[in-house]
Amino acid sequence: MSTGELLSVEPLELKFPFELKKQISCSLQLSNKTDSYVAFKVKTTNPKKYCVRPNTGIVMPRSTCDIMVTMQAQKEAPPDMQCKDKFLLQSVKTNDASPKDISPDMFNKEAGHVVEDCKLRVVYVSPPQPPSPVPEGSEEGSSPRGSVSENGTVNGSDFTQVAKGFVGQPEALEKSAEARALISRLTEEKNNAIQQNSKLRQELELLKREGNKSGGGVSFVIVILIGLLGIIMGYLMKKT
Repeated sequence: MSTGELLSVEPLELKFPFELKKQISCSLQLSNKTDSYVAFKVKTTNPKKYCVRPNTGIVMPRSTCDIMVTMQAQKEAPPDMQCKDKFLLQSVKTNDASPKDISPDMFNKEAGHVVEDCKLRVVYVSPPQPPSPVPEGSEEGSSPRGSVSENGTVNGSDFTQVAKGFVGQPEALEKSAEARALISRLTEEKNNAIQQNSKLRQELELLKREGNKSGGGVSFVIVILIGLLGIIMGYLMKKT
């Protein structure tokens, strides 16, 4: 900020975010620190390149005035992004409150007018860069996918395959436990059936002996036992 006796000027550097083939603007603010009317005029070393609105005017007592400086679209960038253009803002007290009454003679120091000068320089700055796009297939905050490198970085796809293996293990273990339980139960049923079959065979043998002693005929009870034995054997064949 320039703090002259008449006007305060902010900023002292006209910063343009330089882009080729594009008009760029920046603003100045003039503050009148006096109780008088202050006339101003803006000059530049390159008037064809810049447009200043307003380039002349009156700043009321204890008030402010904004000036817009527009740089015309440029076809090529200057070397090293350095700009030698300069601006000069002149101010002088006046009794007139109308900008129409401003004349070049008001800023003529040789005519005895007290003119205050403020020099401004032009600075080119790089335009703001857009944010980089998020790679497809990845989420914000997640690690990029890649192989296991020498520095220990884990490949995302390999990690996914390993994770799937771990995820599938509980299900496989559960199925294995169910299979073992089923085998154990079938084995127990088979052993019970074998014991019952053996017991029935013993009872059948005993009944045959008693039948032979009583007359040699096969009793109705023996027929039922033989049928029951056949059913049990068929059941065992299906289970195994």
